[in-house]
Amino acid sequence: MTTYRNPVLNADWSDPDVIRVGADFYLTASSFTKVPGLPILHSRDLVNWTIIGHAVTSGYDDVRPGCGVWAPSLRHHDGRFWIFYGDPDVGICQVNAEDPRGPWSAPHVVKPGKGLIDPCPLWDDDGQAYLVHGWAKSRAGVNNRLTLHRMTPDARQVLDEGTLVIDADLLPGYRTLEGPKLYKRDGSYWIFAPAGGVEQGWQSVFRADSIDGPYQDRIVLEQGDTDVNGPHQGGWVDTPTGEHWFMHFQDRGPYGRVVHLQPMTWAEDGWPVMGDNGEPVTEGPMPVQGGIPTTPATSDDFAGPMLGPQWSWQANPDPSWWQLRDGALRLTCVPGPEDLRRRPSVLGQRLPGDPCTVTTTLTLDGQGRAGLVVLGHTYASVGLQSTPDGPVLVCGDMEPVPARDRVVIGARIEEGALVTFLADTGDGLREVGAPFQATQGRWVGAVLGLFAAGDGTGEAIFERFAVDLDR
Repeated sequence: MTTYRNPVLNADWSDPDVIRVGADFYLTASSFTKVPGLPILHSRDLVNWTIIGHAVTSGYDDVRPGCGVWAPSLRHHDGRFWIFYGDPDVGICQVNAEDPRGPWSAPHVVKPGKGLIDPCPLWDDDGQAYLVHGWAKSRAGVNNRLTLHRMTPDARQVLDEGTLVIDADLLPGYRTLEGPKLYKRDGSYWIFAPAGGVEQGWQSVFRADSIDGPYQDRIVLEQGDTDVNGPHQGGWVDTPTGEHWFMHFQDRGPYGRVVHLQPMTWAEDGWPVMGDNGEPVTEGPMPVQGGIPTTPATSDDFAGPMLGPQWSWQANPDPSWWQLRDGALRLTCVPGPEDLRRRPSVLGQRLPGDPCTVTTTLTLDGQGRAGLVVLGHTYASVGLQSTPDGPVLVCGDMEPVPARDRVVIGARIEEGALVTFLADTGDGLREVGAPFQATQGRWVGAVLGLFAAGDGTGEAIFERFAVDLDR
């Protein structure tokens, strides 16, 4: 019997939700202001995952850290896939599709309002539809509570002002109750919801005979004696053979929110038991045997015709920013903010949670600067910059070094997300600049990014982006 080890998705797949349709599992995650957003992952065994698309293809025109697409819920109903998510500055939105690979409908606002987050629908046995959601204190002034609405079965709008079904201010020790997932099993209604915050929190489950409550609560997953801090917020799913599992995240700072998989059983008193008697497991038997080992894409040979699904922009991209041609990615050295954290044209992907070495070959053609960046609340980069005397290699506070037009640049990311930049200026790949401690961003992990900046006349040509895990 083959086994798996946690985390099963060791990168920033924040606020995951998962469903099964037949023998196939699908997962989505928060994407905030990344474009494209709402990634869709596919698996046949809950452990080996591939990216098959995105459900949202546009966002803001400027970089707005922490805004956009917050915790989603994924469901399959009436022959369609549905994703509900909260945009804390807009309201509760949904997109839907017949095929999870797309095309997906344009986002539709089911309930407008500030601070409405973490929605989850339920279509009941009698045809009634419901929607539960949480609250963001930064916009609404309140949190730690869950509100339930009746909803039209076509998921176009809510039908009432909403009922406060769980006020966690009345529950001893509870704070920041959020991320609800609404289910029905054996005639009972269940709300799986995390509390306590992403770094130190836990997973609770609420049960009621009526969808309106009253709900009883129980903590079903917490750190205990393990090193998995804040284990919570995710989705419950079963296998074709009837086993039950819970997928959730763990906040790992610069690595973001990585995804763990917990076995789940049902006790004699009807409550779920997650992990090892309520504590996260390190490993266990595969949920479905015989799977082919896969992980979400990271490396990219830029063979086209499109960018790999692992890439996203920091805001809506302009087609003039990039081109795939002759096995290379060509980024125009476009104008924009000097601070790369505010530049929409940075092309990024998730920082792997395992130690790794990243390399790419960069050619700078014309005027500008370009390179590889590790970007979160803080950032550092290595790359080329044009000067009247020719290109120079630049990296942090390092004195610029004369370089060829075409160089290999890279980074070695060690345990704890300590970054050492690399470059080959003619004498082999070597360390350059000072080590850099990667940091998380606003609700997200750090990203590996490619950038090109200038007056629009220069071009940066990147050949093969390679991510090699140090295993």
